[in-house]
Amino acid sequence: MGDVVHGPSGLAVSARDFGLRGPRGWAFRGVGVDAEPGSLIAVEGPSGSGRTCLLLALTGRMRSTEGRAAVGGLELPRRMAAVRRISALAHVTGVTDLDPVLTAGEHLRERALLQRRFGGPPPLPSPPGRGEGRRGLLRPRGERASERRRQVGTALTAAGLDLAALPKGARTAVRDLERVEALRLSLALALIGRPRLLGVDDVDLKLSSAERDEVWTLLRSIAGTGTTVVAVCSEAPPDTVAVGTGATGHDDAEAAGHDEKEEAADALAGTGRA
Repeated sequence: MGDVVHGPSGLAVSARDFGLRGPRGWAFRGVGVDAEPGSLIAVEGPSGSGRTCLLLALTGRMRSTEGRAAVGGLELPRRMAAVRRISALAHVTGVTDLDPVLTAGEHLRERALLQRRFGGPPPLPSPPGRGEGRRGLLRPRGERASERRRQVGTALTAAGLDLAALPKGARTAVRDLERVEALRLSLALALIGRPRLLGVDDVDLKLSSAERDEVWTLLRSIAGTGTTVVAVCSEAPPDTVAVGTGATGHDDAEAAGHDEKEEAADALAGTGRA
């Protein structure tokens, strides 16, 4: 597999006989997928069937042990670090948890500041000799603040979160958010970095039928902008690229799901990205 190949925003995702064997056995195996840039990929299955592990492997956070996969032409697991730089995660327990005592506005400001410091996906090429990167670092403080506000505003719009509609506006604490509002906030935080690949865990967990429809409509909208979306769910809608894990789950779904989250957290710590 060659160097990066991507469209304006999204990334193509492909896999053949993709698998990961961990200390507790196979997390997933035999996974196959072909998805164009800007696709909505649904990783479906019961809790504990390796859904989160597959999500993390496709976004460069867990090291696969079998088969082949590529994201935008970047081979996994060999190019995991490169895939991490162009992807983001949302709503992943133990990884992107929202602090219940912080407000929505505080989360957004913190994420924007982190984005400024650590950066995001590689920018589109600039004409040679223009020195855009150097001038960007030397821009006046007010101009940088204005740019951060634009980034946050764009991410909120994409995530469909209207801060003014929250009980206390941007000062609403996370603990006071409804489930879908919290998911939208997590998505907005991930989208501030303008990822080309977005991974979202448990998109339908404890949601009503109407709420699930709302969330899938939102994810279709994000994918429609060109960002490739990988979403973990119990059941994939018919208009998605559905992917199974090759696992049948566990009799005790809650215990199996807990084991999977623990294994995922261990692997993330190993990559230095937790």
